[in-house]
Amino acid sequence: MIKTLVKCIREFKLPTILTLLFIIGEVFIEVLIPFYTADLVNDIKAGAPMAEVVRLGLILVVMAIVSLSFGGGAGFMGAKASAGFARNVRRDVFARIQRFSFENIDKFSTASLVTRLTTDISSVQMAFMMTIRAAVRAPLMFVFSIVMAWRMGGTLAMTFVIVIPVLLAGLLLIARKAMPAFRAVFHKYDRLNESIEENVRGMRVVKGFARESYEKQKFGAASGNIAKDFTYAERVVALNSPLMTLCMNFNMVFILWVGAKTIITNRAATIDVGQISAMLTYGMQILMSLMMISMIYVMMTMSWEAMKRITEVLNEEPTLHSPAEPVTEVADGSVDFENVSFKYAQTAHNDSLSGVDLHIKSGMTVGILGGTGSGKTTLVQLIPRLYDVSGGCVKVGGRDVRDYDIEALREAVSMVLQKNLLFSGTIRDNLRWGNENATDEEIAEACRLAQADDFIRSFPEGYDTYIEQGGTNVSGGQKQRLCIARALLKKPKILILDDSTSAVDTRTDAAIRAGFKAYIPETTKIIIAQRVASVQDADLILVMDGGRIAAQGTHEQLLRTSPIYREVYEQQTNGGDSDE
Repeated sequence: MIKTLVKCIREFKLPTILTLLFIIGEVFIEVLIPFYTADLVNDIKAGAPMAEVVRLGLILVVMAIVSLSFGGGAGFMGAKASAGFARNVRRDVFARIQRFSFENIDKFSTASLVTRLTTDISSVQMAFMMTIRAAVRAPLMFVFSIVMAWRMGGTLAMTFVIVIPVLLAGLLLIARKAMPAFRAVFHKYDRLNESIEENVRGMRVVKGFARESYEKQKFGAASGNIAKDFTYAERVVALNSPLMTLCMNFNMVFILWVGAKTIITNRAATIDVGQISAMLTYGMQILMSLMMISMIYVMMTMSWEAMKRITEVLNEEPTLHSPAEPVTEVADGSVDFENVSFKYAQTAHNDSLSGVDLHIKSGMTVGILGGTGSGKTTLVQLIPRLYDVSGGCVKVGGRDVRDYDIEALREAVSMVLQKNLLFSGTIRDNLRWGNENATDEEIAEACRLAQADDFIRSFPEGYDTYIEQGGTNVSGGQKQRLCIARALLKKPKILILDDSTSAVDTRTDAAIRAGFKAYIPETTKIIIAQRVASVQDADLILVMDGGRIAAQGTHEQLLRTSPIYREVYEQQTNGGDSDE
C-alpha cells in the first residue's frame, strides 16, 4: 500500500527531501538553544563581563534566526510537497476510474468513489504532511532532548524515567480507544454522500411526493452517526491535554524541587540555575514530542483506512483490456451474436442473456421490443464491449469485439442511453462531445435531424445556452433530442438508441427516424423502444423475453408469427398512443 502511494510523489521528491533536511536542521538548533541559554544564565549570575554576555546573546539570536529560517523552509516545502502529492493521487485515482469497465464501477458505489476522491485524499494529504514534518521532527526532538538533558542535568534527568513511561502508556491507551471510532467514520461518510447524491438527483421525485421531511430525517440520521463517532473519538483524544498537563507539572515540580535542593546542598558545585532552566526547557520539548508522536499515531491510524481505500482503487485492475495486438479499424457496422450468454456476476445463478444468435448486416435498421428485464439493454451493451460475454462471442465488422482496441471500437459505436445525461456547459459544448472538431454548420445539421434545432433557437442565447448539471433546465424530450444530435455528430458505424425517444411525441419520433435514413444510411441503427410505431418500419424487429430472442422478423412477419408482438401491437393500436 505504501509502495503504491509513494509512486505518486514523482516530481515532488525534491521538495519532500528538502523538507526533511530543513526539519533536521531546525531540531538540531532548537536543542542547542537551551544549552547556550544555560551558559548565558550562569555567566550573568557569575558576573561575567558584558562582552561575554553579548557574545552568547548574539549566538542565541543567530541560532533563533537560523531555526526560524529552517522552520519556514520546512513549512513552505512541506506544503508544496503534500499539495503536489495529493494532486497526483487525485489524478491517478480519477484516471484509474476512467479506465474501469462497468463491472469495476459496479464493485464500488458512486458515493464511495466520490468519498475516496475527496475526503480520503484530503486525509492522506494531511498524513503525508505529518509524515515528512511532524513524524520526523517529534522522534528527533525526543532523542536529542533526552541526550542533552542527561548530559546537563545528571540526577535531574531521572524525572524522565518516571514521566515518559506514564505519558507514553497513557497516550497509547487513548489512541487505541479512539481508533475504532475514527475507522468507522470513513464507511459512514460513504452512506452520507450516497444520501446526498440520491436526494439531489431525485429532487423532483422528493418534492413530487412531498418527502422532504423523510429525506431530512434520513440525512440527519447519517450525519448524526458520524457526529456520534467523532464526538466519542474527540472526547477520548481530549484526555491527552490533562495527561500532558499532569506530566508537565510533575516534571516542573521535580526539577525545581530537586534542583533547588541540590544547589543549596552543594552550593552550585554540580548544578546551577542555568542547568535547571535548560532542564525545564528540555523537559517541555520531550513531553511535547511525546504528545506529538501520539497525535501522529492517531492521525496515521485514521489515514491508514483512507490509504487502504485509495489503494483499492489504484490497484483495481480493469476487467476489460485491449489485446496485445489490437485491431484499430472497424470495417463496417455489421453485428453478429453467436450463441451468446451473459450474466453480470460470476456468482449469479441465472444468465441475463442466454442462447442469443443474431446477425445484423451493415446499414440495417433493427428494432428491439420487450418487457422490463427482458435483456434489451444488456444485449446492446455487449456491442461496444461495456461488458464481456460469459459465453459465445459478439462480432462487429466481422471481428470478435475482444480483438479490437477498446477505444477504437467505441469510437465506431455511438450509444444514446436510456438515462440521458448532459454535462454542465453550453449546448454547443455538450454537442461537441460527439465530435470535438464539429463545425457550427455540422452541429446545426445534426440538431435539425434530431428535431432539436427549433427549440434551441427559441432560447435567447441559442446554441450558447448554458445547460445546468444533469440538464435540469431542459425538458426530458429536449434532453433526448440533444443526446441524439450529439450521437449523430460522431457519424458512427453503429448507432444504438436505448429507449431514447420515449419522451417525444410520435410525429417527432417519426421525423427523427426519417432523418437517420437521410443522414446516416450506411450506419447500422439499433432502436430499443416501447412503442411498436417506433420500430415497425425497421428491417428487422427482435422480440426479447426472459433474456432470449423470442421472435425476430419484419413487422408483417411478427404479426403473423409472434403472439407477444401481436398482443403489444393490438393494445397500442386499439388503445391509442398516449403521446398523440
